[in-house]
Amino acid sequence: MCRCAFLTMDDLEGFVSDDELTIGHLHDLGWTVEMASWHKAYNWSQFDVVVIRTTWDYQNDPEAFLAVLESIDRSGARLENSLELVRWNMQKTYLRDIEAKGASIVPTLWEEGALDTTKLGSFFDQLDAEEIIIKPIIGANADHTFRLHRSRSNGSMAVLEEIFRRRAYMVQPFMPRIVEEGEFSLIYFGGMHSHTILKIPKTNDFRVQEEHGGDIRPAIAEPELLDSGQQVIDSLPQRPLYARADFVRTEQSTFALMELELIEPALYFRMDADSPIRFAHALKTWVSY
Repeated sequence: MCRCAFLTMDDLEGFVSDDELTIGHLHDLGWTVEMASWHKAYNWSQFDVVVIRTTWDYQNDPEAFLAVLESIDRSGARLENSLELVRWNMQKTYLRDIEAKGASIVPTLWEEGALDTTKLGSFFDQLDAEEIIIKPIIGANADHTFRLHRSRSNGSMAVLEEIFRRRAYMVQPFMPRIVEEGEFSLIYFGGMHSHTILKIPKTNDFRVQEEHGGDIRPAIAEPELLDSGQQVIDSLPQRPLYARADFVRTEQSTFALMELELIEPALYFRMDADSPIRFAHALKTWVSY
């Protein structure tokens, strides 16, 4: 029997989680699975494996979150994804590493200092864009993500300066296909593509997450998208147990990586009937190595 913990947070109210769909299959394989909040003290050595799942508030205190993962890693329990991958993936600067390996990402400016709103005009110019997105380098759930128009930005200045006063941030052109078509998410188990979903923002919004009213539906990935996803997976410093690669179609009809989620991605088990058992078997095989 394998003793497993799914790492979560204290309260999932307001979030959509479907991990229970795969937990039942793990029970059928002889596993025990316990939901364990990362905020609480545990004897982590009681578990054989701890799988990071719905820790969707970690960005509020990333240092404390990493400290918990380090204690799990020291306990003898197997942490998935690995601590090395989590550290690498926690800051969105990982996109630079992926781009350096030849994959296409959304064009990005990386800013370390406090946001000076007088520089906004230069961001539009550098990206040759009428609209831009500003978001933290450490973040999740589209928290503190702003969409700004070159001619309609003044109302956000004070808020932007306060939020990014002590926080590194990134700037990207707004990708219109997000609202015209949606964002494609390719989900991988053990490095193998499992299923694909399309996330479409609600009317007059650009955030695709369900928590912000986005519509989630199954999708069939076209060959070019699958090739783009595999290129990203192959570029990683080590193969992950699970991954979700989020892509947007460009104006040139290619695909650009928006984010690669290796820490706590929603895996959308309910969108593919076979994916819960596929993940259960992938996890069992993974920990046997």
